[in-house]
Amino acid sequence: MNEKTSRSKLERPPYETTVVVAMSGGVDSSVAAALLTEQGYRCIGVMMRLWSESAAGEGSGNKCCDEESVEDARRVSNQLGMPFYLINVERPFKENVVDLFIEGYSSGLTPNPCLACNRHIRFDYLLNYARRLGADFLATGHYARLRRQADGSVHLLRGVDMHKDQSYVLSVLGQAELRDLLFPVGEFAKEEVRQMAAARGLPIHSKHDSMDLCFVKDDDYRRFLSDWAADAMTVGEIVDVEGNVLGEHEGLPNYTVGQRRGLGLSGTAAPMYVVALEPSRNQLIVGPSESLGRSELTAANVNWTSGRPVPRGSRVQCQTRYSGKPLDCRVYPREDGSVQVAFEEPARGISPGQGAVFYDGPLCLGGGLIERRDPGEDPAAAEMSPTHRVSLN
Repeated sequence: MNEKTSRSKLERPPYETTVVVAMSGGVDSSVAAALLTEQGYRCIGVMMRLWSESAAGEGSGNKCCDEESVEDARRVSNQLGMPFYLINVERPFKENVVDLFIEGYSSGLTPNPCLACNRHIRFDYLLNYARRLGADFLATGHYARLRRQADGSVHLLRGVDMHKDQSYVLSVLGQAELRDLLFPVGEFAKEEVRQMAAARGLPIHSKHDSMDLCFVKDDDYRRFLSDWAADAMTVGEIVDVEGNVLGEHEGLPNYTVGQRRGLGLSGTAAPMYVVALEPSRNQLIVGPSESLGRSELTAANVNWTSGRPVPRGSRVQCQTRYSGKPLDCRVYPREDGSVQVAFEEPARGISPGQGAVFYDGPLCLGGGLIERRDPGEDPAAAEMSPTHRVSLN
């Protein structure tokens, strides 16, 4: 779809515009659907069955698309007068999200499955499904904002509610996706969205928010990995940053960088934190608090939401976890699609496998996956002097 076509769709009357709404049975997607139907858009509710008891196997389950959630989504769709479709996406979800989650933890990474889901499932599989239905847009209940520019490009911004902002996991999107998306609740705070649901008599207005891993019913990812990747739960050594053996760990997937509790260490001179995971030696590396600080990282397979990288040496902010604080840094895009990041102050708790997402204030510039650190690698000091600001215009 070209820029002119995308812009012309927005200039149509709502009643001539078809929107597929990604329904989850929760408050946010339900209010997104309500706001759009009230504006006169022709809405179609679609829910994806991502994971089921049969797919999960014994001892596992799901909470994102169980029968209660499906029925809630169907009831809201009926109340709003929308057609409702339930589509089975279990196989691509397992291959592109669950399997990558298991492989990541098995190789000593700390993956974020929401990034993989948004890249491969929600804004690829589902967006293409919406296009096949003849829809003009796909709408979701994400807390983020879109700003369409005069040249046809679309900016991705943080949601108004900073506590609920989801732009971090939307950093995988490019212009081809952003032009065909709507985020109706991104302009509101979560409490306002709940009030809207209650005022409209939607039956899910008091439903709890979904948290953590949607395909792990009890939120115990360690149990899930024990079921699906038992070989990765091999006992190994806990060593300090000097190489001294301090104890035994219970399997590397049980730990993440920055973790302090649950290490089973006593008698150390200072509190110990997880500094790194070394799967090649099956070792858990720990050290005092000051060992956690890092001046740099490398992000691989970086996606730029504008479609082009920022200039080398640009001063931006980097967020290294979903709920993390954005930190001032300079970025140096490379020809291979990776980005070298140099922090102005040491950054703590950086976990390989998580997303490194770049911002200029509220504008989400894009992001990539944090690579495992090469101890000999450091950004060239000579490259750190130029100052470039990324324009919001």
